[in-house]
Amino acid sequence: MLCATSRLLAARAATALPFHPRVRGRELHFPGPRCRGRELHFPGYPETPLGDLLAGRLARPSVLAGRRAILRRGRMPPAVGGGLAGSELRPRRGRCGSQAARAVGPAVATEATARSPKRPAPSSRRFEAPGRWALLALVTLMSFATRFHRLDQPPHICWDETHFGKMGSYYINRTFFFDVHPPLGKMLIGLAGYLSGYDGTFLFQKPGDKYEHHSYLGMRGFCAFLGALLIPFAYLTVLELSQSLPAALLTAALLTFDTGCLTLSQYILLDPILMFFIMAAMLSMVKYNSCANRPFSAPWWLWLSLTGVNLAGALGVKFVGLFIILQVGWNTLSDLWHLFGDLSLSMVTVGKHLAARVLCLIVLPLALYTATYAVHFMVLNKSGPGDGFFSSAFQARLSGNNLHNASIPEHLAYGSVITVKSARMAVGYLHSHGHLYPEGIGARQQQVTTYLHKDYNNLWIIKKHNTNSDPLDPSLPVEFVRHGDVIRLEHKETSRNLHSHYHEAPLTRKHYQVTGYGINGTGDSNDFWRIEVVNRKFGNRIKVLRSRIRLIHLVTGCVLGSSGKVLPKWGWEQLEVTCTPYLKETLNSIWNVEDHINPKLPNISLDVLQPSFPEIMLEAHMVMIRGNNGLKPKDNEFTSKPWHWPINYQGLRFSGINDTDFRVYLLGNPVVWWLNLLSIALYLLSGSIFAVAVQRGACLPAEVEGLSQVLLQGGGQLLLGWMVHYFPFFLMGRILYFHHYFPAVLFSSMLTGLLWDTLLRLCAWSLASFPLAGHVHTLGILSLLLGIAYSFYLFHPLAYGMVGPLAQDPRSPMAGLRWLESWDF
Repeated sequence: MLCATSRLLAARAATALPFHPRVRGRELHFPGPRCRGRELHFPGYPETPLGDLLAGRLARPSVLAGRRAILRRGRMPPAVGGGLAGSELRPRRGRCGSQAARAVGPAVATEATARSPKRPAPSSRRFEAPGRWALLALVTLMSFATRFHRLDQPPHICWDETHFGKMGSYYINRTFFFDVHPPLGKMLIGLAGYLSGYDGTFLFQKPGDKYEHHSYLGMRGFCAFLGALLIPFAYLTVLELSQSLPAALLTAALLTFDTGCLTLSQYILLDPILMFFIMAAMLSMVKYNSCANRPFSAPWWLWLSLTGVNLAGALGVKFVGLFIILQVGWNTLSDLWHLFGDLSLSMVTVGKHLAARVLCLIVLPLALYTATYAVHFMVLNKSGPGDGFFSSAFQARLSGNNLHNASIPEHLAYGSVITVKSARMAVGYLHSHGHLYPEGIGARQQQVTTYLHKDYNNLWIIKKHNTNSDPLDPSLPVEFVRHGDVIRLEHKETSRNLHSHYHEAPLTRKHYQVTGYGINGTGDSNDFWRIEVVNRKFGNRIKVLRSRIRLIHLVTGCVLGSSGKVLPKWGWEQLEVTCTPYLKETLNSIWNVEDHINPKLPNISLDVLQPSFPEIMLEAHMVMIRGNNGLKPKDNEFTSKPWHWPINYQGLRFSGINDTDFRVYLLGNPVVWWLNLLSIALYLLSGSIFAVAVQRGACLPAEVEGLSQVLLQGGGQLLLGWMVHYFPFFLMGRILYFHHYFPAVLFSSMLTGLLWDTLLRLCAWSLASFPLAGHVHTLGILSLLLGIAYSFYLFHPLAYGMVGPLAQDPRSPMAGLRWLESWDF
């Protein structure tokens, strides 16, 4: 009877219904029915059971197209009762075929109707939306209450407020500075301080300095505001991925009651700003995914554009914003690949989809990111402590710099006082000082280094190698330095000559040591250098700023250069200068003359040297990348390794070290972090089981199938977010700190909320025959919420501050809570 019914329906569909036939050879075949659970479904109508087909209740083609679009993008229907409505899941081949063969008569439709999930009554739907808004308001209120509580404590500098508060002051004073991060975060901090009445006069010298009468709450409040928004953003993201209020609420609780996220949000730091843009980009992405069945509609364009805006924001705060760009890029490529495979869409439509994503996710973010730098360079137009990191031409645009609107002699002459700057960015000026190399480090002669800041010890006098006569004697004619000349460089402050010999360099093996040698300019033949201009002929004059020169040691044949390595404390942590026997032209061994003082020569204006905006932006990025790679730990600074982070192995001291100090300690709530770690392991196990089952075509009940799709698709997005924000740190060569893990914590917390909600629903479904099975999910969620809240009660002094005995003392409020020896609070 079933087969006859199928043939009858297929015959009717061939003329009237939008079934999707397949071509076999030259024959046209219509697909037959398949079973899902105990319902019979037709491939063209994944949402229509056999009972509706028999009754003639067939969905319109437009509805089918919309639902197919939902399925194509992994959009799940709302959770009802114990799970998701399985009727909107794509049918699969598998063991269901045997069940379909055994299903007979009209009992199929009756039984399918009896087993289908119950829909909420109209009255319950009426209160669903207000309930969601009320819960969102509660979550937001709790988030802001915890972040703004005791925001003024402590009233002194904590940890990296030293750097980012100072940089906010630089923006207010329009003073140029250098930092290894892009400018957006510091600009926003400076703007918040300016709008809240801060005048930019506080020095931000070191942690522990009191703010006194200076207004600092505006900058802290701005960071706390963005940090507080992370919780509702995470709530809405999980709600969109799972359509489950308990999952979203559990996620919000994990982040609200995490002492680590709370601590990072209460101070003048880049981290809350970065995490705000990361979470905003993630929320915007899942929102525009949810609009996939309405492409090119106003909400679709809005969320797609907001995704691009937030990507620009994340990258504009820190370069690790690239990680969320990778995630959105992967989502976009996957989406376009599915669209390309949808034969119902024309290539013109696919092209429109591609153009929309290029416009909103590439062009718009790049334009905003570039605009950020335009504002940065426009505001910071005064000379400051960052000048020396940049090229001479770059410095010429800064008001107050000695090269700004300056006029200096154009061609280098003997007797000139000069500074010699490395062409390699962030290396600085050739420098010497009265200190000697220590015993055992080559010859015990005067140190020669490179120094990033302008200093009198950067000044050298250029002289002929074979005479001690004063070239500035008015009776002598001006003699220009030419390409190929042999010269001496005498250090102006100490009167020692630039010198090299066969002793090994302090840090770089197989390179020769460079020293200062001689008395009042009198030395030996190891002081002689041949000056060469890159790509020029012998005899040509050497131009200040423009000529790229090399200094070749006459005796050893080595080339003067800087390795870029930081010397130990005996070298004042300046950069090593060596003489390399390898003559290959590299930026390490190329220099230019910057300052040039010679009263016997006429001056020319340097305005013609000012670079264009693209050149400025490219140079800024080169300097930032090099600076990032060269970061070294400061004295008594706690660094960490990536494997420390997920296990909450070691915190970071924000303020105070003894029992009389106000102590703030950055440490994740151990209950939250270890639950997140357990959840990642459980997700990998359960996700693998469901993925294998689905791939093998196992016949899953509708509730289980719906929950498995939430777990695999929604959870997969969150697991990917955790991975791309965590594993790249294993490949980085720069110094790393505990706070680098916190963007990954956002994703692991969202995954935990989604996973435990799904597992508890599956548990409730499997225990359906027991009387209290319906309460398993509710009790489980409530237990998790109460446990997380209680753990916050125990550990909240870490974030809000502690005074009194340390945790080792039984009288301490943290006594008994130092669960790991590596925790130092």
